[in-house]
Amino acid sequence: MTNHIIQLDDVSFSYDHSIVLDHIHLEVGEGEFWALIGPNGSGKSTLINIILGLLKPSSGSVELFGSDINSFKHRERIGYVSQKSNSFNSGFPATVLEVVRSGLTRKSGLFRSFSKKDEQKALKSLGIVGMESFARQNIGELSGGQQQRVFIARALVGEPDLLIMDEPTVGIDQQNVASFYSMLNELNRDHGIAIVLVTHEIDLVTDLATHVACLNRSIHFHGIQSDYKKMDDEDISNWYGHPVRRVHQFETEVDQ
Repeated sequence: MTNHIIQLDDVSFSYDHSIVLDHIHLEVGEGEFWALIGPNGSGKSTLINIILGLLKPSSGSVELFGSDINSFKHRERIGYVSQKSNSFNSGFPATVLEVVRSGLTRKSGLFRSFSKKDEQKALKSLGIVGMESFARQNIGELSGGQQQRVFIARALVGEPDLLIMDEPTVGIDQQNVASFYSMLNELNRDHGIAIVLVTHEIDLVTDLATHVACLNRSIHFHGIQSDYKKMDDEDISNWYGHPVRRVHQFETEVDQ
């Protein structure tokens, strides 16, 4: 039996009487890789903010790791990576190692000194995402894709069981996107980290994810990847509200 690390039961949310999420049911199990897809304005980021506890649902319940979100006390079990390129100041005077190590302040507070063990944890996280050799380099000197790997390392340094990412490839060169997703596949497959990934890149991600949820105010599909792939493009287009054609171009590269 799968242990649910996220469980949303009949969750709804409204802004100024405008319904954004309508009776959402969603369950994410240990070690699963979920692609959360849907058109702009479909409520994806709102749903993520509810899972993170940044917004409270208008109705319904949210559980994390079997505990009601209002009493959940182990936030370090969740790593979060946002749309970095929209907010990060590339001139910020910090090394890659310092940025990653700052992720440990969630456990012990902002005003603390870092130990040698903390540095080793940060270097280990950088090694997982293939960025250990950049540890002493200034974060602003890296490319968009490299910076995003560093921010994933920062999210991993506390050894979370769940990694949530909201459009993480914004600002990454298209030629590096496939490599980026290969790294996420390895994190899930080799390190057992559950992933919830919000994305518009349907073809790339749904070839990697173990599960897919299609959101457009309500959940239109919620299940395993193989069942999603059996769906007609016409059905998916109806959910999106505009034509969608899947190309499944990433399978061969990942399987090799």
